[in-house]
Amino acid sequence: MSEGLRYRVTVRTLCDFTAREGDLDHRFTPAPSAREGIAGHALVARRRGEGYEAELPLSASFEGLTVGGRADGFDPASNRLEEIKTHRGRLERMAANQRALHWAQVSVYGALLCAERGLTSLTLALVYLDITTGHETLLTREASASELSAFFASQCRRFLAWAEQEAMHRQRRDEALGELAFPHDAFRAGQRDLAESVYKAASTDRCLLIQAPTGIGKTLGTLFPLLKAMPRQGLDRVAFLTMKTPGRRLALDALAVLGAGAGAAGNADAAPAPLRVLELTARDKACEYPGRACHGAACPLAAGFYDRLPAARQAAVAQGWLDREALREVALEHGVCPYYLGQELARWCDVVVGDVNHWFDANALLHGLARANSWRLGLLVDEAHNLVERARGMYSAELDQRRLARLRREAPEALARPLGRLVRQWQALVREAGLGEAGEPGRPAYRVLDGLPEGMVAALQGLASAITEHLGEHPDQATLALQELLFEALAFTRLAATFGEHSLCDLTRHGRGRAVLGLRNLVPADFLAPRFAAARSTVLFSATLSPAHYHQDLLGLPADTVWREVASPFAAEQLEVRIRADISTRLRDREASLAPIVAELAGQYRRRPGHYLAFFSSFAYLEAALARLQAAHPQIPVRAQARGMREEARDAFLAGFAPGGRGIGFAVLGGAFAEGIDLPGERLIGAFIATLGLPPFDPFNEALKARLAARFGCGDDYAYRIPGLIKVVQAAGRVIRGPGDEGTLVLMDDRFARREVRARLPGWWAID
Repeated sequence: MSEGLRYRVTVRTLCDFTAREGDLDHRFTPAPSAREGIAGHALVARRRGEGYEAELPLSASFEGLTVGGRADGFDPASNRLEEIKTHRGRLERMAANQRALHWAQVSVYGALLCAERGLTSLTLALVYLDITTGHETLLTREASASELSAFFASQCRRFLAWAEQEAMHRQRRDEALGELAFPHDAFRAGQRDLAESVYKAASTDRCLLIQAPTGIGKTLGTLFPLLKAMPRQGLDRVAFLTMKTPGRRLALDALAVLGAGAGAAGNADAAPAPLRVLELTARDKACEYPGRACHGAACPLAAGFYDRLPAARQAAVAQGWLDREALREVALEHGVCPYYLGQELARWCDVVVGDVNHWFDANALLHGLARANSWRLGLLVDEAHNLVERARGMYSAELDQRRLARLRREAPEALARPLGRLVRQWQALVREAGLGEAGEPGRPAYRVLDGLPEGMVAALQGLASAITEHLGEHPDQATLALQELLFEALAFTRLAATFGEHSLCDLTRHGRGRAVLGLRNLVPADFLAPRFAAARSTVLFSATLSPAHYHQDLLGLPADTVWREVASPFAAEQLEVRIRADISTRLRDREASLAPIVAELAGQYRRRPGHYLAFFSSFAYLEAALARLQAAHPQIPVRAQARGMREEARDAFLAGFAPGGRGIGFAVLGGAFAEGIDLPGERLIGAFIATLGLPPFDPFNEALKARLAARFGCGDDYAYRIPGLIKVVQAAGRVIRGPGDEGTLVLMDDRFARREVRARLPGWWAID
């Protein structure tokens, strides 16, 4: 490397870069989870004799390149260095290029160990642990120190040109970010306060929970200060995480305004991009050959993937700007899979824009890379009020009895016995729970179980092992139904291993043979706390993050988390807020509420024609109000959200809110049109909210309430009131989007008049 330039790389990253070749091969062999892998490594270490050294730190330098990592285990007595890999299924199905990668890793560790301890030779071992059976397969080879040293030098030389490029890129990037200026003449009202809070959080390695109103430019107001902080705080990466696709587009637009990637795309003579930006897309949306398996025999973009990857990777980093379209273009130009090229480039890009699952999910890509490479990472989480529910979903699982029955009729004979055991466990579980048909008087169709059904879990584990073994021998029989059942079984058993006070197990019966067993997370804090700890600094922002203790408790935020609220730039005169305290939207009063609700909608529309949104607690309530309005006032144009609305239909619904038009759109509170949409000016001049937003009063939410009361002492608030009012304020925030907007908000429920409810509504609202 050039004099003065230094670069550090992990053994894993070095070998992934230099020792992979041939096809991408993701045939159906479900890998163990990270937790199972850790447990497997610990099991192997416990089996070794006294003096065994586990997780052995090793490092060495070669021409300015420092290579380091932790070897899985070394036994000084036998002079054996081990690389431990956990797996499921038949080991002989492992692709040859995957085995070669494992040998490369243990060989590099061997070179580091020999150099550090002055060893002349070493036994290298690959230990393959079947996590289902606990059986170890041991492969060994003898190697001299000189042989290992030569191999290490060859791998480093293959990486040195890339390392020098990366070190120079980091230098240029940090210089450019040091000179980065705010792209507008002035900050919007409240935006400077937001930006200063984010910069301070990054400078002090703190977690920041910041509530900032809609319309002040939160995306730009968080990205700009964190990018400014990157060189000064030594941040390696920034991740901007969103809840929905439109949030990714806003982040990319803000990065473009900041000049990210400028001058590189489409110009071969341009200087390298000062900032590399990558958009991560879901696999099903990035796949060019849906329905084909991910291996060279089935997909042309998987055949020879690793042979063509170096050129594709070089072209991609030179371009710098890699949103979904640009990434796809580079990938197809080089004949590689866009999705897996994106996974590779997550290692090498400065800013990654993607869904929250990429950091918070159990097998999150970015979290895994950050841990493996010891990144100092800055995290921005948009619309963070949604993270509680999203995270609950990430750490929950379901089993469908009907899918099991259907599969049992079609399954290979070899799976008949384990499927039969699971069927009997299902039948016993439903019988013992005493569940009736849905709606059957006197017998509930839903029940929270006292704990895990251990017999069911054991049967699931047996079935998962049997399916994995069968598909190892007969990969051609990997039907979609069989794969789905295996994924369900694995997800359920993995979560069952972590079952505790943060979860519950429930059973729902939708009819004969149609039960669903759920393992549901209630308190995601226990899973998320380590993720927040792994980030150097985290900023969670939204217009609705109050009260702070709700999010701090349920998300597991660090104890020193800072909470800030940015003052609203809007004036009370911009939004007329009325409460209809004479209306009750409680379930028992729904029918009686329809007439005054329709009268309010028609009266407001008559006084000021234009575009409105009316929000209801359910589709049934929405449809009843819509029918009543159409019957009484057929001259008022209406449109309505439909159940299971596809993306094209949602776009068409929003397109109807065009300037100069008029009408009332009916939507469900908490749905696609209650947050994350921007209808400024004449596109939306008012909203009606005919619900307090409370989750349904049912056995599940009552169990949730009891669990939250026991843990935090805030059952009603945490289960019902706070989530409900967050939805209300989010929906109301669709009306005023900018300093010139004016509109009307009508809150239709007597409970909005209560002091404790009004205290949680935005302070700038002037409520009549």
